[in-house]
Amino acid sequence: MSRSTFFGFDIATRGLYTAQRGLTNVNHNIDNINTPGYSRQKITQTASRPLLMADGTGMLGTGSDVTGVYRTRDLYLDAKYRSEAQYLGEWDIKDRLLEQMQVMYNEPSDSGFNAVLNGFYDTLQQLATDPSSLSVRAAVKEKAIMVAKYFNSVAAHFEYLQNDVNNIIYAKVQDINSLADQIAKLNKQIYNYEITGNTANDLRDQRDYLVDKLSRLINIQAYEVVSGKLPDGRDDVRFCVTISGKAIVDHTQVSYLTCVQREEKLNFEDINYLYDIKWADGNTLTIKSGELKGYLDIRDGNDELNGSPNFRGIPFYQRRMNEFVRVFAMTFNEGIIDIDGDGVLDNVNGHVDGYRLNSTGDETEPAGIRFFTMLDEYGNPMDSAAFAAGAGVDPTDPDYYERMYSQLTARTFSISKEILDDPSNNICTTDTPGQVGNIENLRSILSMRHNTYMFMEGGPEDYIKTIISTMGVDAQQAKTHLDNQVIMTNQIDMRRQSVSGVSIDEEMANLVRYQHAYNAAAKMIQTYSEILDILVNGLGL
Repeated sequence: MSRSTFFGFDIATRGLYTAQRGLTNVNHNIDNINTPGYSRQKITQTASRPLLMADGTGMLGTGSDVTGVYRTRDLYLDAKYRSEAQYLGEWDIKDRLLEQMQVMYNEPSDSGFNAVLNGFYDTLQQLATDPSSLSVRAAVKEKAIMVAKYFNSVAAHFEYLQNDVNNIIYAKVQDINSLADQIAKLNKQIYNYEITGNTANDLRDQRDYLVDKLSRLINIQAYEVVSGKLPDGRDDVRFCVTISGKAIVDHTQVSYLTCVQREEKLNFEDINYLYDIKWADGNTLTIKSGELKGYLDIRDGNDELNGSPNFRGIPFYQRRMNEFVRVFAMTFNEGIIDIDGDGVLDNVNGHVDGYRLNSTGDETEPAGIRFFTMLDEYGNPMDSAAFAAGAGVDPTDPDYYERMYSQLTARTFSISKEILDDPSNNICTTDTPGQVGNIENLRSILSMRHNTYMFMEGGPEDYIKTIISTMGVDAQQAKTHLDNQVIMTNQIDMRRQSVSGVSIDEEMANLVRYQHAYNAAAKMIQTYSEILDILVNGLGL
């Protein structure tokens, strides 16, 4: 009698509890709709074990049970998202830094290279009309200083940027190690929960969110591996994260990355003490993509040189700037240039071949003054003799001039001490001593400006235009790659969100459904209560 009397109560109570758990799950989903990395959760509802009838008439249903709560997640889309996110991170960094590098050239503008160089040569043209004018000579000095300062400024900004990127690389390595630590701790918590048969949905969401963040920083793969069997027969599952095949997170163990300062420069154009990234145990780390790859390529990229990444980064553009000032200064000073484009350097009159304004007819040798030299270790312009002596090259060496000017860089490019101290006398316009109106030496210098064989790219303006256009192409390529990665990554993420994201409309429908189920179960309990009241109080049983 008790089974027939209270069996209905038991079924209605099960339905009440099932609906209540469904409402709680809906509440949890709605509360976490804006939680980063959260996956929509569902309850697993099944019919409870039926009751076998003693008279052989069949099996009687006993209601419903909630057998579990699981998160809706597509592992394939997770892996696909992370494989694209690492390239998104790489090209995002390259796009931003190349855009910043373009600004350094300040072209086109009234203070860019073309304006500065034109201003310098315009004053030289004025000097050609009146070589004895002291005011024009002073103007030539000032315009020459502007030319040198332009290259000093661009090179200095490249160095500052390389230093900033180097510091960011160090910080990113610390971020990677921190994320690896957090993932390992979550692995331990998840394992301790799930070894008892539970499912740590929210902790798994937190771990996946950290893995997503890590995938933007460096090329990783994340997966679960079965390492054996638990005492109850279930698989013993461990979670691993690898970088280029080596585990940075092996369940609860972490292999850290470390930054080691270089003892020697990878490129001549580099600043000192840049960081190399290695495993803390000394093994070599291969970085294939991610934000870290973007920073490294910008910092170290020196395309066309052995041992450098196949990318045009800061060292590449520094090298091109250095090449410009070396050829330009050597041509202006020494008059060495390939006049006819036959590949053989011809020696015509340069500034060293001229005579001072106050020279006398008795002089037999030119003044030998170099218009452009370099800054010494204290930041002061060198004179011509110190510049030549600093190269430490035998004057009889056939490569004497190339080796002398190889010490010159855009960062140290300067007018000589003689021009700085006394431009009135030391700007050498004449090729004959004592002839103030003779401008043959200046004419020779001016004629070299438009010689298309000064550089492989042409004249000075052509060379700089080539550098700027090359950087523009690199920046456009980075922008194109970034746009493509944004589209692909967003598309995959939207597919993930369609599976894992919380939909307000869907949760409201579930809310109404569970509410009706709860009300119906409560009504059943009320009905059975009325039946029992009649049975006990009305019939006196």
